[in-house]
Amino acid sequence: MTSSTRVLFVCLGNICRSPLAEAIFIDMINRRGIADQFIVDSCGTGGWHAGNRADPRSIQVGAKNGIKVLSIARKFDKSIDPDAFDLFIAMDSANQSDLITLGVEPSKIRKMRSFDPNTPDGPDVPDPYYGGDNGFDKVYDMLLDSCEGLVQST
Repeated sequence: MTSSTRVLFVCLGNICRSPLAEAIFIDMINRRGIADQFIVDSCGTGGWHAGNRADPRSIQVGAKNGIKVLSIARKFDKSIDPDAFDLFIAMDSANQSDLITLGVEPSKIRKMRSFDPNTPDGPDVPDPYYGGDNGFDKVYDMLLDSCEGLVQST
């Protein structure tokens, strides 16, 4: 029996960036026939949206690109999550800092765009929540490139 790589995508509220990244990554590993090699989830460092579906704009940009965004928002659980996952993918520097504060070993944290071959130092994935719909398209493209790099690195 082979062990699975446990990946947790993390943003602030778990309704825009991290559920979209989760959905893109799941689609990629399913298409490649390697889904059994991973356990994938997403969460937010804040719990304002816990129990809600992803932002309708994340769902819409996913659908436009053939991706189903199905996750339900949840808050990071500091009593379970630090040990339950092998790799924590932070959408931005603030999320990265929050994860360390919440007890995640820094060596287990990577910024999402650090997997993008075009931006190896990993600038932040901007939060599109307060912007227009085109912000979600831009974030989708960033996440797509980064998820491709993540798949290739594992």
